[in-house]
Parts: sequence; C-alpha cells; structure tokens
Amino acid sequence: MSAGDLHPVVLHHIVNTLGWPRLRPLQEAAVEPLITGSDALLLAPTAGGKTEAAMFPLLSRMASANWRGMSVLYVCPVKALLNNLLPRLEGYASWTGRRVALWHGDVSGTRRRRILRDPPDVLLTTPESIESMLVSVNVDHRRFFEGLQAVVVDEVHAFAGDDRGWHLLAVLERLTYLIGRPVQRVGLSATVGNPAELLAWLQGSGEKRRGTVVAPEAAALSQVPAGDVQLDYVGSVSNAARLVATLHRGEKRLVFCDSKRLVEELGHALRAHGVTTFLSHASLSADERRRSEHAFAEARDCVIVATSTLELGIDVGDLDRVIQLNAPSTVASFLQRIGRTGRRSGTVRNCLFLALDEESLLQAAGLLHLWGQGFVEPVVAPAEPRHIVAQQILALCLQEHRVGDRTWQEWWNGFGPFGPQAVVILRHLVGNGYLDEDGGMLFVGPEAERRFGRRHFMEMTGVFTSAPEFTVLSGRKEIGRTDPALLTEQVEGPRLLLLAGRTWRVTYIDWSRRRCYVEAADGHGKARWGGTGYGGLSRPLTQAMREVLLGADPPVRLSRRAVERLAAVREDAVDTVHPGGTIITREPATDDVRWWTWAGFRANATLAATLDGIAVPGQRVDEASIRLRSDLTPEMWRAGTADAADRLCLPNVDEKALHGLKFSGALPERLAVATLATRLADVKGAAAVLDAPVRWSMR
Repeated sequence: MSAGDLHPVVLHHIVNTLGWPRLRPLQEAAVEPLITGSDALLLAPTAGGKTEAAMFPLLSRMASANWRGMSVLYVCPVKALLNNLLPRLEGYASWTGRRVALWHGDVSGTRRRRILRDPPDVLLTTPESIESMLVSVNVDHRRFFEGLQAVVVDEVHAFAGDDRGWHLLAVLERLTYLIGRPVQRVGLSATVGNPAELLAWLQGSGEKRRGTVVAPEAAALSQVPAGDVQLDYVGSVSNAARLVATLHRGEKRLVFCDSKRLVEELGHALRAHGVTTFLSHASLSADERRRSEHAFAEARDCVIVATSTLELGIDVGDLDRVIQLNAPSTVASFLQRIGRTGRRSGTVRNCLFLALDEESLLQAAGLLHLWGQGFVEPVVAPAEPRHIVAQQILALCLQEHRVGDRTWQEWWNGFGPFGPQAVVILRHLVGNGYLDEDGGMLFVGPEAERRFGRRHFMEMTGVFTSAPEFTVLSGRKEIGRTDPALLTEQVEGPRLLLLAGRTWRVTYIDWSRRRCYVEAADGHGKARWGGTGYGGLSRPLTQAMREVLLGADPPVRLSRRAVERLAAVREDAVDTVHPGGTIITREPATDDVRWWTWAGFRANATLAATLDGIAVPGQRVDEASIRLRSDLTPEMWRAGTADAADRLCLPNVDEKALHGLKFSGALPERLAVATLATRLADVKGAAAVLDAPVRWSMR
C-alpha cells in the first residue's frame, strides 16, 4: 500500500488544502499497517509528522468503514499538547465531515455535557480523564465507548517511563473488556533505544497481535553530525543571561532548564537585560503558560525559557536556536530538544550547552560523548507496579459498583501485573476496609472513601503525587503556584517571590485555602519548589562522564572556557578514575574513605545496601562514589566483598520516598517497600562493579 490507498477525500485535501506534493517517508510507510488495523509504533524526530502519519490512515478507515460514535481516542501526556493539537486535528477531521473534541481537567462541565450528549468522532484526552469518565456516575461509559476502534498514544515514551504508562495500559485493558473486542493501538515517539520492546509494552495483553515499528527517519537524529552543537562553561546564571542576551539577536531562541527555579532566575535576568522573554513551566498557571507560548509562537526576536514541558511536541513556531542550561539526564531528551531546530529549508539543527558549574559541565560532556557513540536510552517501564494494581481494583469497583470476587481479573485480559500475584493485593484491600465483600461481590469500602473519596473520588483518577503548593494570585489573576516553604521561612523586610519571571511582594496569605496574594514589586524575589522524585544519573551516563575524565572529548565544538575548565576538572579527579577499574581513596584531613565506582545512582545504592559491614550506614548515595568506613583496611575489604556478588541486596527505602508512591498506603507495607526498593536497584550494574579490579589510593 501507499499514499494512494488513503481515502480519496483525505488524499484530495492533502494535495489541495495542505499543498503537499507528497507525504514524508514516515507518513508513507505508516499507511499500510494502520489501514489494515495493525498495532504500530511510529518513530520520528520532533516535528517529523507523526500526528499526520497516524491520523490520515485512521481518518481514511473511519470514512471507508463508516465508523460511528466516538471511535478514536488520541491520548497525550500533557494538556498543553492536547490544546495545541485540537485546531489541527479539527481541520483534518472536517475533510470527511467528522468532528474532534477535547476533554481534560481544564475543560468546563458545559462542554463535557455537550460531548456526552453528542459524542465526537475523535476525542483528545489524558489517561486521568479516561479514568474519570469510567468512574463517573454522570457518564454512561458503555454507550460512550461502544464505538471505540483505535487509540493513538502521543509521546508514548513519556508514558512508558513512569507509572502513568502502567495506568494508561490498565485503563485500555478495561476499555477492551468493556466493549468486547481488541482496540488498535498506535504509539508515537521520538527516537528510543528499544522500539520493539516499547511496541510490545504498548500492546499490553494483546502483544501477540500483529505489530509494526515504522521508523524510516528515526535513526537520523541520533547520528553524528546532527548540525551545530557547542559546549560552553559560563559559571553562573547572570553570565548565562548576559551571553544569551548578546548571542543571536533578532532570532527566536528556546532555552531549556531542568528546574523551575532556574527557569525563573534566568527569565528574570534576561528581562533585566532588556530581552523579550517568556516563561513556561508546570507551576505557572495554565493561562500564564498559554499566553507565553502563544506570544512566543508569534514573535521573532525573543527568548522562551522552559522546563521539559516544551520538550514534547507543543508547537511554538519555527525556532532559530535551542540553548540548554546545564544538561538533561538522557540522550533521548537532548534529541527531543535539538529536534526543535533545523526545520526550515537552509537551516541546521543546533544546540548550545551552557554549564553553570563543573559538575554540570562534566555531565554535559558525558551526555554528548554518549550521543557521539550513537547511544539512545531504552525506555523501561518501572518495575512491579503493585500500587497501580491497588488503584485499578478500587477504580473498577467504583466503575461497576459491584464486581465478582472471582471474575474481577477478567477486566484486565491476563495483562501481566493483574495475574495471580494481584490476589494478595485484593485480599489486603478487603482485610483493611478499602473494599467490602458480600455475597461473592466486591464494592468500595469505608477506608477507600475516607482516603480517596473527596470530590467524588477524583483522587482515584491520577497515579502520581504532587507536592503541596500555594496558589499565587495578583488580584483575581492566578500567576502560578509556589512552595509553601517560601511563605514560612523567616525574612527581614517584605517577603518577595519570583514567579513568571517577575518579582512579587506577598500581601496576604490565606492558610486555610492555600492561597497567597501578591502585588508587583522591585528587587529580586526567591523561587523554590520541592522535589518529589527519587534516583540520580544512570549507569551509562555516569560511565560516559568517567570516560570524559579519562580523556575522551565529545564530538562537538568546545569553547575555550569549556576546554580550560574541563582540563581543571580532569586534574582534580585524577585520583578518582583509572582505566583499569575502580579506586578506593582516603582523604587524610577528614579520614573520608570513598569507593569511586562511577556506576550510577542505582548500582551504588544497591552496593551500599549490600556492603553493610564496610559501607557507611544511612549515607546519601550519589552516582560516582560510596562512602566506606574510615578504619577500612584491604583485609577488611576483601573479607566484606568476597561473596557480595552472590548476596546483593535491594536498597534501603526512605519513608519520605514511600509517601511519594501514590496508593502505597493501599498495599501491605512489605509490598510497598519492595516495589520502591526494586525500582531503586541496579543488581546487574552492581555485580559488574564488584567484578572489576579495585585499586587503593590511600594518602
């Protein structure tokens, strides 16, 4: 099959409305598998035409097979991407007289009721919104979903890498059982290191069905050279702002920062230099982000500073430059970001890295060294999602009101996490009042109502925990949200916040409603947000950083400052790296003994838990080293590690980290701890380190 196999009306509009003389290679290659109903994973760089590659064949099938009702779900990880896609997909669907609608947390009740009365042909939504439809007493979910034929999962790699992916798959299995037939699954992704495994994951219980990876252009971006990539060392946010303000005047620049605090600080500094600056991050209000993204898309000589929220396929127009403050933690993120440039004819992909400190310089150099070797991380779903199983059982009982105690597993069609091991979780839910049991039927119990019953069980529809934040308002206008710690710490003089790149003076705090009222002020406020994640740098990236310390240079342009500073970093680290294996060092002034493994955070956490007799207990592990006993001798080391590879332990779990695992309270404590400990471990990496030679450098 080829483009000619698309529905004639769709093909007509591609040529005459869009003015395309031909489809792109990905779009051409996707026609045959999608029109014939195959599951598929479509891979292409950012702005590679993945949406059209999925929707043109599906709209063709819809017209040819006369699909009725809501027949296609288009799922995205972020609401902004859905908002961005709506007008484009509305235009494509209108070619064949079909309709598209949007349903997510910001959509009004009036619009939702209109959708329920007259369902569209294509619904743009999130996994949480699908869940809310299934459990809502206001939605006749059997009637609403009865015509479902296909699901498109955009940015599928973003789902697969965390628990939202497990939630999505579990919800899709329930939809499949509800309508009584398989649903075609189409994933859209940037370049990943394990496409076949990602496709099998997306297929869930139906992984034995036909599935196709379509990737005619996907590998191109990961190959060197990819255009103009530079690495510079600037040493501070103020220096970074001065450089960004000076470079590439008259051009549209997108600056990525990997924390909201850095976004705020750089945005404030750029505005002080007179640069037209916009900001985008998750703690800004939806209106504030939308205004920034729209204004940036229309402007030319300007900068938008963003977290990874703009790494996904949100359209902000043609970019001239991408700048990275410090470094992302994966090559895949870098590929997404550089893929935002070089779209116009005669332009090349480009990215300028600006390192604020030596640690970030080393990380950036390691990342680019990995990229230079053609490496892209595999997407691996988090292990043992037992808490998602608990959430899903409770959600199913909400959805169906009563579920048979011998038939409940059928709703997930044999999908892995819901196999025999899920019975232990069910029995815990019943035994602790989350579920009640009567006459062979299960239904929601008092403990579930107490914990999750607020706002009609809305807490049940999402599987991640957000840090508590206060809403910041100027008059009636919401600016965003801030960490409550900024509102409680002692300050001299007025309390100043930094939000949306501007300084605000706090005028009133409504503690009961978690609101903070502000007015514009001069000076420089503070920005802070607490982290809720766990983990650190991966083993491949940490090993690449070690290779840089040993002399490897990334295949990019290094500024004079970067060359000089990298030389100093290598000189300072001369005692911590050796090409022949790992090193144990002692700092005479402090008696600090460290084992420099360069194995990554998870492998080091596994080793620290295993070597409990010689590793410092309760230490904060990093990716490069492990602290050992100050009185350690080579004899003690040999005795303590002799059989360590045969008794590797899962890392110890911090209670605060356990609280960040939503629905962990609905699990037996031992299973909740085991879930998180397994996710923190890298047994294979730890074993590899123990197998390597160890050198002693004791001064």
